[in-house]
Formats: sequence, C-alpha cells, structure tokens
Amino acid sequence: MNKSELIDQIAKAAGISKAAAGRALDATTSAVTGALKKGDLVTLIGFGTFYVGKRAARNGRNPRTGATISIKAANSPKFRAGKALKDAVN
Repeated sequence: MNKSELIDQIAKAAGISKAAAGRALDATTSAVTGALKKGDLVTLIGFGTFYVGKRAARNGRNPRTGATISIKAANSPKFRAGKALKDAVN
C-alpha cells in the first residue's frame, strides 16, 4: 500500500474527503517525526511504538574497492509492533 492508497482508505473509513485525510496523514507523520527528533517515544496503544535506536560507530568496507572505511554513529528510527497488531497479522 502506498501513501495515496492509505489516504483513500482513511477517507473511506472516516467518512471524510481525500484532501482532509491527506492533511491528517501529513499532520500525523509530522508529529511522529517531531517527537522522534526530540528523542521521545510515540506509543499508539494496540498498534505499536516508534522510538529512536542508537547505532554505534563501526568500521565497514567499500564493496567496490574493498577499502576499510569508518562509519559514524547514528540515530535510527525504529518501530516495535504492539500485541494487537501482531495478533491481527497472525
């Protein structure tokens, strides 16, 4: 499912226009992104939790040349599915 298909599903389920559903989806993703930037958790009961994971600095290899390169430490957005979502999928 892509973004436009998700907007169609939201509009149909909520009985609102596609434009309003698009604005709601954009506002939701902006809110989640803003919270993660601040280092907060975003928990949607029954769906899951978005959080920021930390990746340590490490050495890697350039696949083309085989040369060793250093990869900086980074923050990575992650998602942990909630029980209701896991149950719905299985």
